[in-house]
Amino acid sequence: MFALLTLAIPVLVHLFNFKRYKKVYFSNVQFLKEVQEQQASRRNIKERLILAARMLALAFLVFAFARPFIPGKEAANAGKQQVVSIFVDNSYSMQNLSPEGSLLDVAKQKAKQIAAAYSMNDRFQLLTQDFEGKHQRLLNREEFNDAVDAVKISPQSRTLDQIIARQRSLMDMQPNAVKSSYVISDFQKNIKPPTVISDSAAVKLVQLKANVLPNVAVDTAWMLNAIHRPDETEKMVVRLRNYADKSAERIPLKLTINGVQKAIGSFTVDARSSQTDTLTFSGLKAGWQRAQIQLQDNPVIFDNDFYMAFKVNDVLPVLLINDGTANKYLKAVFGSDDFFLSTNVNSGNVDYSSLNNYPLIVLSDIKNISTGLAQQLNAYTRRGGTLMIFPSADADLISYQALLQPMGAAYPVKLITEDVRASTINLRSAVFKDMFESIPRNPDLPKVKKYYDLNTAGKGGEELMRLATGQPLWEYCNYLKGKVYLCAVPLDERFSNLPVHGLFVPVIFRIALLSGHDQPLFYSIDDKVIETPPLQSTEKQLVKLIKGEKEIIPDIKQQEGATIMYLPDELAEPGIYDLKKQDSTAGVIAFNNNRSESDMSYLNTEQMSELFLKKAKIYPGNRLNATNINATENSGLQLWKLCIILALIFLAAETLLIRFYKTSTGFVSQPG
Repeated sequence: MFALLTLAIPVLVHLFNFKRYKKVYFSNVQFLKEVQEQQASRRNIKERLILAARMLALAFLVFAFARPFIPGKEAANAGKQQVVSIFVDNSYSMQNLSPEGSLLDVAKQKAKQIAAAYSMNDRFQLLTQDFEGKHQRLLNREEFNDAVDAVKISPQSRTLDQIIARQRSLMDMQPNAVKSSYVISDFQKNIKPPTVISDSAAVKLVQLKANVLPNVAVDTAWMLNAIHRPDETEKMVVRLRNYADKSAERIPLKLTINGVQKAIGSFTVDARSSQTDTLTFSGLKAGWQRAQIQLQDNPVIFDNDFYMAFKVNDVLPVLLINDGTANKYLKAVFGSDDFFLSTNVNSGNVDYSSLNNYPLIVLSDIKNISTGLAQQLNAYTRRGGTLMIFPSADADLISYQALLQPMGAAYPVKLITEDVRASTINLRSAVFKDMFESIPRNPDLPKVKKYYDLNTAGKGGEELMRLATGQPLWEYCNYLKGKVYLCAVPLDERFSNLPVHGLFVPVIFRIALLSGHDQPLFYSIDDKVIETPPLQSTEKQLVKLIKGEKEIIPDIKQQEGATIMYLPDELAEPGIYDLKKQDSTAGVIAFNNNRSESDMSYLNTEQMSELFLKKAKIYPGNRLNATNINATENSGLQLWKLCIILALIFLAAETLLIRFYKTSTGFVSQPG
């Protein structure tokens, strides 16, 4: 402001005007005096206006360099140290491209711009999706810029509530500092609005814009075969989804299992739609299978891999529970194929802890089902087991009702003696699917002499076979994760010819092959609790998840014959992990990212304003610069640009006054 002393220069020039007057010869002194008086008056006005214009132009030029401002609401904090928390979104979606490069690179550049807009004495926190401990401290500007350069893409994806709470946890430890927080992200539409933003400490949201690109990913996949046998033909259903507003043309797909290519394909998926296809392959050997579906979907590549794991069994264990005498028909069925490994056990000597090792349990010829066995079979079925029941010829129907009614299954209520034939089979059931090459008009179906009337009122099951009387001969229902099959006749030729009928063996085999309750093909990284086969862990024999050189030790808990595994936050990378106990492999588990990051839909400014209810300040990324980052909040409304404009205006006014303001009055006529 000391430069205002230069205003004395135009004043001095005005006072010591060295411009020489011209001599004017005039015939009459009276006329000369009148003209001189008129010219002097106009000349004085002109000179004063020019002087004022020069002084105002010079004054506003000085003001511009002095950077005047109208104090803002944060002006009281001027001079105090500021603590600035900046979140840089480094989730998978930030690999997308913008006109300036990848969104992550742009976000890092914006973070540095924000830091540059503050004083050298201010302190900064860098926060990313990883929530690393090293980011829970304050840095100077140089350290902050170095930390930003080291940020890389992360598989983590946090909610805004988690991000803002993390920022607050550090800033609350600085009670005397002025606090500001920024979130730099692409703000996809699936984001949840935060609940912790307050008007007194609004978060600044910096939104980056990505190019419109197609993005296809595997949404999910499943196997059509419940049980996987060596060298059998397998079918895998894959659902592809296009998460963008642009169609994807001829996307190559490849399925590899244990590193060997098993199937290929090429797909076109319309914008915002999905497509399902079936991949067929064979040649699998017994053991764990590590499967991977790979897409070539450039330039968005973070979701191009989809991982799965399943087991091909060389045998299928079957538990046959009876009253002490093995049923000859069941023994013959399961003894005819080496793939089935059947175990007969008396109903009073069942090892309840091993039930979960059997995909299929068959109850036959049991007169009375004990309460303990009923409870254990209920828990077994609830966890995903398959239970098949053939009642005894002299069954205690109350005990059967106690077992089946809690499962929502039909149960026998009375014995009916009546010669009747099975009239229909349910060809829509999975049991009979692809069993027949053709269906004759009058098929030979089982004949029944005596049968149990099944109570199906209000049950959610379906019939596999029906008698001509309309009563079910073979009933099926789902119970939570498991299945229950109930036959209305015992395996006794005094009741029916079902045990020796041509349909009996294929139906039993089909039910056994549908009984698989292996672990899911894959889990999501977000799944923090999963169920595995029983595993015992001690201090010397820890259970570990291993992928390459990475080892993770989960917490485990035994529950109802299964192991509940609690996964730590360190499990953040998708892929296939070996579940090991000591040096032995207890299982193989696949983890995939959820597809929230794959959705190429973003909020616009109006949607963000509505979503955050004006609790946050929104900055479009392309308009963010060092001038508008924190000037208004901390220094008030900046006026230096206005001062420059006014200085130019007054300089122009001076030029116009000099050029166009005339002081002469023209000719003066003498009165007559």
